[in-house]
Amino acid sequence: MKDKFYAYIQTLQDTITSKLEEVDGKAKFKEDIWKRPEGGGGRTRVIENGSVFEKGGVNISGVHGELPKSMQQYFGVKNADFFACGLSLVLHPKSPMVPTVHANWRYFEMYDKEGNIIDQWFGGGQDLTPYYLFEEDGKHFHTICKKACDAHNPEFYSNYKKRCDDYFWNSHRNEARGLGGLFFDYCKATDTMQMEDWYNYVTEVGNSFLEAYIPIVLKRKELSYSQKQRDWQEIRRGRYVEFNLVHDKGTLFGLKTNGRIESILMSLPPHVQWKYDHHPEKGSQEEKLIQVLQSPKDWV
Repeated sequence: MKDKFYAYIQTLQDTITSKLEEVDGKAKFKEDIWKRPEGGGGRTRVIENGSVFEKGGVNISGVHGELPKSMQQYFGVKNADFFACGLSLVLHPKSPMVPTVHANWRYFEMYDKEGNIIDQWFGGGQDLTPYYLFEEDGKHFHTICKKACDAHNPEFYSNYKKRCDDYFWNSHRNEARGLGGLFFDYCKATDTMQMEDWYNYVTEVGNSFLEAYIPIVLKRKELSYSQKQRDWQEIRRGRYVEFNLVHDKGTLFGLKTNGRIESILMSLPPHVQWKYDHHPEKGSQEEKLIQVLQSPKDWV
């Protein structure tokens, strides 16, 4: 399974980066192949200063070795080894009219010292973070997410949408990071879902990403915007950074397993503002976004 899924994310990385370069029309991804001293490595691809994407990364990694003590305590195991692989992407567009997007699809195995698999699971998801609210974009993104879920289980979309709303919640701000999408983790074999079934589901979601995001980019990238709107984008990016550094489990896992710092922190945007006690004007488009972020919304 680990070889099969790693081969899948290698191909998916190629597919996604090729399409994003085509949409940007100016910038190209720079590739960085890296090795992890304890075992494994990855292929980081970063795009910067494009006509559409100010900064973005589409990274894959496959790492293995002894599970660090901090993670053994977290999982409640002793003397375990692990293998983890996944594709993680974040795209920060230049225009405040185009939403930021995040996605991740991953697979994890844990072993005893004889090399036997003692646990394995899939995880992942995709979520949308706009700076200005176009309701049809939220509906489109969630419609594609639901379509991918419905092909496997009619309950998946509502379950994983709720988990996404719960997970990407900036509790210290009492607001959502964005409009949500899907979030699933610890997807293990059951009587009704074998690991092969989970593989089919996770890859269906991965394959749906471009269909969910690219039409929104194409629709919004030529819209005009002001410096004031750009400032608002950078203030909201600050909230994005806060979530990733304060709450995100993936960031924590990467830092605690001696992950590659540059790859872990590639999700951070290049230009951000933190303004003291900032509030949008009453009745403004900025306030409209904040109102939607204060409680989860049913988009489809």
